Amino acid sequence: MPAPLSESTSAWAEARRAELDALLADRMAPPPDGDPGRLVESMRYSLLAPGKRIRPLLALAAAEAVGRVDDDVRLACAAVELIHCYSLIHDDLPAMDDDDFRRGRPSNHKAFDEATAILAGDALLTLAFDWIAEAGERSGQAERYLRAARALARGAGARGMVRGQARDLGEPPPTSLAGLEILHAEKTAALFRAALEVGAHAAGAPPEAVSALARYGTAYGIAFQHADDRDDAEHAQHAAAARDRLATLVAEACAAAESLGPGAGRLVEIARALLR
Repeated sequence: MPAPLSESTSAWAEARRAELDALLADRMAPPPDGDPGRLVESMRYSLLAPGKRIRPLLALAAAEAVGRVDDDVRLACAAVELIHCYSLIHDDLPAMDDDDFRRGRPSNHKAFDEATAILAGDALLTLAFDWIAEAGERSGQAERYLRAARALARGAGARGMVRGQARDLGEPPPTSLAGLEILHAEKTAALFRAALEVGAHAAGAPPEAVSALARYGTAYGIAFQHADDRDDAEHAQHAAAARDRLATLVAEACAAAESLGPGAGRLVEIARALLR
């Protein structure tokens, strides 16, 4: 069994997660001019719920692997969590996955109502690009953040996460591992890939480093979903083959990260942790 995260990486993740939580709470403070329809309250309910913040953590790890993290880079990486949160709110809706609970408490549409949940998701989605644009404007490196915004839009949109959700809702369950991985690549891995690309672009990574981190994100994202299926006993008919693929995908992610040198060591550890 692979070793758990090293003490230094665990401490790094805990510290970065605390920074992200503080940033999200500060920026999502209740507005002084009121909150019509409890919109911001609904956004805060889901966004500030306890979570692992895996996607923005990976974005930050990517940025650190190729450059440095300042307040602008951190804001762009945090924007990835807004996209993830919006997707969870919408996934839980009765017209989608129809889940009444999320992270041990009522889903957003149960705590508020369906219309408010839809609007909260819409607001989080658009706010993500506002934050990236703000970071680009402040940094004086607008082109970096323009590329980050485009990567996030691709990963979250009709050729990425939303496409995967449409496939999941509109097609029968995959009958082969290859079909399952197409679904995982779109519905899950596209946003992971985008998270790595956001961090890389914001930190000013050269094209070859962005490409390596994108490969990491895709391999990690599919492996992440295989591991999640394993833990939740989902897609049992593919479980044996998925276990083998999980190891292969983790190795691919590690190879992509290792091509960047020792600065990507945290990404390697995080990928290997999926095997546990």
